[in-house]
Amino acid sequence: MNTVVSSSVVPQRRKLMATVAAAAGLAGAGAAWWNYRSGPVLADAEEALWRLRFDTPTGSPLEMQAFRGRPVLLNFWATWCPPCVEELPLIDRFFKEHAANGWQVLGLAVDQVPAVRGFLQKTAVSFPVGMAGLGGTELGRSLGNLSGGLPFTAVLGANGAVLHRKMGRLSAADLDVWAALK
Repeated sequence: MNTVVSSSVVPQRRKLMATVAAAAGLAGAGAAWWNYRSGPVLADAEEALWRLRFDTPTGSPLEMQAFRGRPVLLNFWATWCPPCVEELPLIDRFFKEHAANGWQVLGLAVDQVPAVRGFLQKTAVSFPVGMAGLGGTELGRSLGNLSGGLPFTAVLGANGAVLHRKMGRLSAADLDVWAALK
């Protein structure tokens, strides 16, 4: 049995499918915006940040206060996060190129010590790494990372204030813009 479809039904189906596809695309874009948007820096979060102390993966103390007075790129990352791992060489290159200009980079690992130690033995970085553990997620949220996702980067000015934040993988263009800051 042959089914005959009216010629007026085909264009209507195409319009319906295009409308559904457009709606799905807008919903996806809205969800991405919602997940990657930055929120406000919580009251007193900047000042509290400078009082924090982290341990390095080798157990040495790392005082945030030691970085005060310089611009700081603060990167929250984890060994199990592919975009985090992919951006580390770019961040390391930024540190090497801009350390002489006063820039400091600090990686805060939202991870476990053995995983970070093993990772850094294979993929060394020039900048210091502190162990933020799961508390790093809440610290990131206090600095405007509403979703608590990784990677998350905050740029702090020499005055200690948060100047820029980015949820998601960094690009060379991001770093070029930030390099001009102090």
